[in-house]
Amino acid sequence: MPLAEIPLRAWRKCGQSFVFRGHTIRYWVAGQGEPLLLIHGFPTASWDWHYLWQPLAQRNLVITCDMLGFGDSAKPLDHDYCLLEQADLQQALLDHLHVRQPVHVLAHDYGDSVAQELLARHHEGRFQMASCVFLNGGLFPETHRLALVQKLLLSPLGWMIGRTFGRNALSDSFSQIFGAQTRPSESALDDFWSLIDCNDGPRILHKLINYIPQRRRLRERWVGALQRGDVPLRVIDGEFDPISGAHMVERYRQLVPHADTVLLANIGHYPQIEAPVQVLKHYLEFRQQIAHAPPRMAYS
Repeated sequence: MPLAEIPLRAWRKCGQSFVFRGHTIRYWVAGQGEPLLLIHGFPTASWDWHYLWQPLAQRNLVITCDMLGFGDSAKPLDHDYCLLEQADLQQALLDHLHVRQPVHVLAHDYGDSVAQELLARHHEGRFQMASCVFLNGGLFPETHRLALVQKLLLSPLGWMIGRTFGRNALSDSFSQIFGAQTRPSESALDDFWSLIDCNDGPRILHKLINYIPQRRRLRERWVGALQRGDVPLRVIDGEFDPISGAHMVERYRQLVPHADTVLLANIGHYPQIEAPVQVLKHYLEFRQQIAHAPPRMAYS
């Protein structure tokens, strides 16, 4: 049975704001129970989770925000955007909401890297992570296959590419990374573009894309965090994704002990949009599994 959509207009009305280092951040909270932090990807925003929002809120305190530079949050033009700062933002949001207990994390794409940093901080005693599930993302720089628009944004002409990037370019890009039968509707593309375009967003796309070299610099820290083994992890991945599909999962199985992975056939880079029923099923199975599992031992 399909999951109910939350129209973008309704989603935006439910948002709240807080200030992070002088910048206004939009965030959303619903439900009650164990805290579950949802972390979105590039170049979209937290509305990516709208199909899963209400089902997850039935049994969790679900929390998400548009990260700095994304969606309806502030997009300062003169800012150096950094994945480490986005992890700081997640912790600041949890502090703002007075969340003190261990947090479950569900992340996608760019958000996977933020989640990896939070996992590393968990091992350092600076964050309490109860579990983490990764959707399609560049967990390993060596398996991340750049889309054309990403290559262009990383080039010396990136600032110009960002300013000329429009709704039609977004449609072309998404047609390459979504499954052939699960591409977004024209209305959904309008909504995705509205979030990117908000607050003069195209002018900072070339700054946001610097997360790719940041991933390379921090690879050993973040892959090491995945290999520790004392936090329950799962990957739910659209195998059709040319950026971080089945080839990324193969690498995950090679490097992560006792790898728990799920491949979704014919699904692309946005499984929470393309196949939300499947993602919900596999996510809830994971949570049920870890709720009844004995304590895990760390791997050194």
